[in-house]
Amino acid sequence: MGSIRKALSNIISGPDNSLDIRNLRYLPRWAILMIDIGLVTISTILTIFILLDLSPFQYTLLNFYEKALLVITMNVGFFFVFKTYAGIIRYSSNVDALKLLLSTCSAFVGLVAINYASYFLIGQKIFLIGGLLINLWISFSLLFLFRLSVKQFYEYFKILQKNESLINAVILGVDENAISIAGALEIEHPRRFRIVGFLTQDSHKRLRVLDKPVLKHTKKIHEELNSLGAEAIIFSEHTLSSEEKFKLVEECLEHDIAIYNAPLVSTWGGEPIANKVKTLQIEDLLDREPINLETQNKIEQLTDRTILVTGAAGSIGSEIVRQVAKYDPKRLIILDQAETPLHNLQLEVESKFPDLNFKVIVCDVGNQKRLELMFQNQDIDVVYHAAAYKHVPLMESNPHEAVFVNIHGTKNLADLAVKYNVGHFVMVSTDKAVNPSNVMGASKRAAEMYVQSLFHNQLQTGIGSTRFITTRFGNVLGSNGSVVPLFKKQIEKGGPVTITHPDIIRYFMTIPEACQLVLEAGAMGKGGEIFVFDMGEPVKIMDLAIKMIKLAGYQPNKHIKIRITGLRPGEKLYEELLNDECKTLPTHHKKIMIGQEVVRNYEGINENILKIIKSATKLKNDKVVAKLKELIPEFKSNNSSYEKLDNLKEIKKSEIN
Repeated sequence: MGSIRKALSNIISGPDNSLDIRNLRYLPRWAILMIDIGLVTISTILTIFILLDLSPFQYTLLNFYEKALLVITMNVGFFFVFKTYAGIIRYSSNVDALKLLLSTCSAFVGLVAINYASYFLIGQKIFLIGGLLINLWISFSLLFLFRLSVKQFYEYFKILQKNESLINAVILGVDENAISIAGALEIEHPRRFRIVGFLTQDSHKRLRVLDKPVLKHTKKIHEELNSLGAEAIIFSEHTLSSEEKFKLVEECLEHDIAIYNAPLVSTWGGEPIANKVKTLQIEDLLDREPINLETQNKIEQLTDRTILVTGAAGSIGSEIVRQVAKYDPKRLIILDQAETPLHNLQLEVESKFPDLNFKVIVCDVGNQKRLELMFQNQDIDVVYHAAAYKHVPLMESNPHEAVFVNIHGTKNLADLAVKYNVGHFVMVSTDKAVNPSNVMGASKRAAEMYVQSLFHNQLQTGIGSTRFITTRFGNVLGSNGSVVPLFKKQIEKGGPVTITHPDIIRYFMTIPEACQLVLEAGAMGKGGEIFVFDMGEPVKIMDLAIKMIKLAGYQPNKHIKIRITGLRPGEKLYEELLNDECKTLPTHHKKIMIGQEVVRNYEGINENILKIIKSATKLKNDKVVAKLKELIPEFKSNNSSYEKLDNLKEIKKSEIN
């Protein structure tokens, strides 16, 4: 007896031994069925008593026990037909009520059919029709009230739990998605939110939804939340523009209102709602309106073609692979030197694109012989060149490596593309190549110059027909080494959040945006262009850090410190997408422009590139950087040991003058 009592105590008690009915397990189906049979039995007994009280006349073909057994049997049979016992009672819905109604009505119809069959065959009825109607009403009422009582008792008991600290939240929106989110959060266990109302921007508002007030959002949002006693807001409104959302978030952060984001209900899948409603992320604010691009031109270029993606295991390269795979290429060649990320990408592609014909190659783009063997064996139509070293401080310390990959690797691929008649060569570049202040940016600018001059050399000599196209964009949200994931990790560890300079600003775009640009450029490019993207307003990194700390629920410099570390070698306060001498031409898309850079003679560029590569093989850093500065006059080192080379150049100029 003691063990039974202990087991029951463990089932219904919380960790502090307080009564917690939410810890009760779900009743098994057979238990619900037995309760339903008991309720039908009670309704049958009540019906008999009511009939005896109303009228002395009764049909005598069967006695009361036999009649009761027949009624109960008929009801139980339809319980099995409609599976009324299969639901979880505490989560009963309108569908469960409908099943009960259909089950009891079907039992009534069945009993009426038996009643009249007896009348026509034997000449005597078994039941009074009025008695069957009374039984139908009582049995349905008892079954329905049982489920309603359990559901309401469970909900009421949850509210009474003293140890439950719920977040009073308002949902922004009053459409079907918002209502579904509110309903799911109400039955979530364990609960995190108590939904106290809805806010809507619609001109036609409903006064109450799910018995919660609906307010029209016309004044300050923090005042509206205060009027509802809310301390948090859940964004479910997916029709808000980025500017509208940003304005609302600014006000919420200013008044210490927690902000959460809920996805569309259609994307939930099988995951619990608890895993879907998350703290608003900075990406949700920096993510601009999606760019709408043509698909027909990319279908023509990619479908049934052999595509090579270099740097395929990286942030940009892997997204290019995903997007290209959707266009049903003849073959997709995935190349990178990073073994583990490449293996992970291979598993992903096998899972998401089981019918895709693809080949994974481990190769360094600096390995010319290995690349040539690949071009010999594969009839490649399009190259997306995303392989590059991109970390500024690392390349400042290792300029020879930047040359081997960013310059020599690009030269290898570009030369082979011409030799093996590749149709399109799309190079991924960076805004750091514009007026470069570091080795990484200079190496990418050198690569840009080489592919541009190589294309124009083809036009002049008639040798080769490859269209060389360059895409240039800024920082990519979520990419390896970008500032957003770095700040997230620092905040999770309790700080400090490190910023190199309080005035530093950067352009941002998302990975899908960047890769859309790459594919679009490859499709629209005629050759020799540098495509740049209208990336909107630049973001001040200090403001970005402050918003991320507040979104995480902390106060900057109170809970999480912000520390200024100083500019890193080669880093500058702002990046540019075009240099001072460059003009732009519009394209068919308002957010995509063509930068008209000055194209220099191929022979001179190639000669300088070969000298730079030769210097890199000797691992003489100063000589490598000096050669880069000769090739790229606008390359001025910033906060770097190589500034001395710029000083020497100025001294020589002054001596000549």
